[in-house]
Amino acid sequence: MSTKTSVVWAMLAGLLVTTSSCEAIAGIFKAGMWTGILVVVIIIGLIIWLVSRAGGNK
Repeated sequence: MSTKTSVVWAMLAGLLVTTSSCEAIAGIFKAGMWTGILVVVIIIGLIIWLVSRAGGNK
């Protein structure tokens, strides 16, 4: 595994550990439905982008 891939996986693991899913969902619903949808789409896009960057150097 390359250094870049290791860094990406470490960042994702850190994000998962520091954010409780229940707290994230509660915060999204407090902010409003459309804000929540926007946040989820941005996060999914960021994850896809990070994974494609990590796997693109083969």
